[in-house]
Order: sequence, then structure tokens, then C-alpha cells
Amino acid sequence: MTILRASTRDSLTAEEAARLTFHYERLRAVAAGVLETAGATFLLLIAVSYFKAGRTEKALLAAGFNPGLLLTPLVVYVVSRARLRATAAAACLAALGALGFLVAATVPSLPVYMWGCLAGLLCGTSFVPLLTQMYQENYPGDRRGRLFTNAVMVRIATAALFSFWAGWLLTPYLGLFRWLLLLYALALAGSAYCLWRCPSRPLARSSAGLFSGLRHVRDDYVFRQTLISWSLMGFANLMMYQLRVEYMANSEYGVPFKTAVIAAVTGYIPNLARLVLSPVWGRLFDRMNFFTLRITLNVGLALGVIAFFAGRDLTGMVTGALIYGVTNAGGEVAWGLWVTKLAPPERVAEYMAVHTFLTGVRGVGAPLLGYYLLKHCSFHTLSLVCTGLIAVATLMLIPELRAGRQAKPGPGLVREVAD
Repeated sequence: MTILRASTRDSLTAEEAARLTFHYERLRAVAAGVLETAGATFLLLIAVSYFKAGRTEKALLAAGFNPGLLLTPLVVYVVSRARLRATAAAACLAALGALGFLVAATVPSLPVYMWGCLAGLLCGTSFVPLLTQMYQENYPGDRRGRLFTNAVMVRIATAALFSFWAGWLLTPYLGLFRWLLLLYALALAGSAYCLWRCPSRPLARSSAGLFSGLRHVRDDYVFRQTLISWSLMGFANLMMYQLRVEYMANSEYGVPFKTAVIAAVTGYIPNLARLVLSPVWGRLFDRMNFFTLRITLNVGLALGVIAFFAGRDLTGMVTGALIYGVTNAGGEVAWGLWVTKLAPPERVAEYMAVHTFLTGVRGVGAPLLGYYLLKHCSFHTLSLVCTGLIAVATLMLIPELRAGRQAKPGPGLVREVAD
């Protein structure tokens, strides 16, 4: 009965729901930090070094959690049709992902490893729109960004510590990876428990079918323009993000930097900046006009790209890494919560499913496009192209400010000038 009550939104006051959600989200952030290392590093490392995986397997694992985002429209549709509570459905998906990692740890063969890990990765992100719906329902609009970034800080710190520990574990003998997979399974199981305890309501049923979110793209001009802008910026950002290590490590572009330097510039420095600046961006998200915030972040990303790829100067790379970390801290809260400022409260999950689907497309396609373009142009030229894309994305948002449309804290978009 306690578990059932804890997951029922209507039996709680607004303050009780916020407090309960915040408590379990901070606990879940520890598990999320552990899982972040799976898609970012260790699953691919194990496939390459232990199983000697082929190109197809490596490509699938290199995509990380992005393919799971492609499933989000289907998840939202099924959950809404079944009238399930958002957090209960998310908990079930997390439990399925835990089972996948558990099977991969139990049977040490490449096919089972691939199927189990892919199940864990897919299930681990396919419920993201359900989380955004939960934040909309349970976190007050004037504190949503601050509460969200508190959990983000826990996740970032946990990911850094766990990455160091997991590297230490696997250094003497890579065969110990099965213990690592068991921990990933445990992390997803813990996430499932925390999500089950978070209160939520059933999703609003849509009569528009599987691709119900597309009608919002057609009917909501501001949403459509923001998505197009975000896609341009996202492709540019993800192309250059994936090429940072290539730029520093490949001898074709000059004397390669040492591994410790590469790790510091691409990992430690930006993550430290993320950790320190996350609470600042959380407060700004609650107080600033969303379009002003997004434009500020775009300018920061463009400056970071220019600084990092302008030359082989380490000072410029460190500067670019710092700028990237600072803007990525703000981009994380904006990415996770922006639809709560535009969408009707009962349709947040549908709006978010469109956004996450397009993010999955970018996550899979941008690195491939970046490596393809690198065959035909230099890093300097490619960085200018990406900076140009970010500039176009920024210019697309300026008319929303001039027209007086204000994405404010609270329930959805306040349109001060008619579309």
C-alpha cells in the first residue's frame, strides 16, 4: 500500500509531490551516473578489447543511448493508450533494461552481450518523455530548473567517480567486466524502484495515433521553429563533439597529445565546469525567458567550437573545453525541461517525444556526417561550417523575442502577440 500511495499523484498535495519526487530523483541520479559510463565508454571498450567485435557491433554500441530516443514516440503512444501512470511505465522499462544487462553478464558470448547491452541502452532512455511529464506535474514552474539541476549535479559527480573506479577494476583483467554489467543491471533496477515511488498521473490519451506528436509540429508554429533551430544547432554541436578526440589524438593533424592531456581536455575540464555551473543554469532557466536562454547557450557553443578548433594551441583547446562545459551545463537543463514552457501541461510527454526522437536522429547521424565531411575538408573549415549552422539556429529564435512571445515559468507558453 505504501508503494502504491507513493506513486499516486492525486492523493498528494503539490508540496508533498515535489518533495517526494525530489527525494527519489536524487537517489536515481546516482544510478543514472553509473549508467552514463556504460554508453559513454565501457560497453564499447569491452566489445573492442575483450570480444574483438566487428564494425557493426562497434557502431551499434558507439551510438550509446541515442537509439533509445528513437523509440520515445512509440513509448508515449503505448503508455497513453494503456492509460498507465507515467512513472509506473518508466519503472517497467527500467526493469526490462536491468534484465538485459543481467543476461549479458550471465552469458559471456558476443551475441548475448550485444542483445543484452542494447536492451539495457534502449530501455534506459526510451522513457525520457515520461520523466519530463513527471517534472511538469510535480515540480513547481518557478523551481523546476533548480530542482532538476540538483539531481544533475549528483549524476555528474557519480559518473566521474564511477568511471575512475571502473577503469581501475578492468585494468588488471578485462574479464571482470561481468561484475561491471551486474552493477549496470543493479543501477537500472534501482532506477525502476525510484521511478515507481515517484508520483504521477496517467498520460492523456491521444486520438491521433502513433505519430500524434507530429500534429503539434504542424499546428504549433513556435514549437516547430524551435525544433528546426535546435536540430541545426544539435547537428553542429554533435559533429564537433565527436571529433574532439580525433583532432587531438590523430597524428595526421599534427603531433598527437598525450592520453592524459586528451582525457583532461575532453573529459575532466568540461565535466568540472558542468558540475560547478549546473545550479546557476537551473536558476536562470526558472527566471529567464527561454528564447533568451537558448540564444545565450548557442553563442557559447559557437565560441567554444571556434576556440577549440582554431589551431593546435593547447590554450585554445582548454578554453574551448571550459566554454563547452559551461554551455553544456545550461544545455542539459534546457534540453530536459524546455517543452514544459511551451507545451500544454497534459501534452508535455507528446511534445517531448518529438524532441527526443529528433535528438536520437542527430545522435546517430551527426557523428557519421562529421567523419564523412572530414574526408573532404579540414577541421578548421568544418568548424566554421558548424559555427555557421549555430548562427542560423540562433537567428531563427530572434523573431520570437521581437514578436513578444514569452516562454515563461509555469504552464506552457504565454503568447503575448497572436501567431
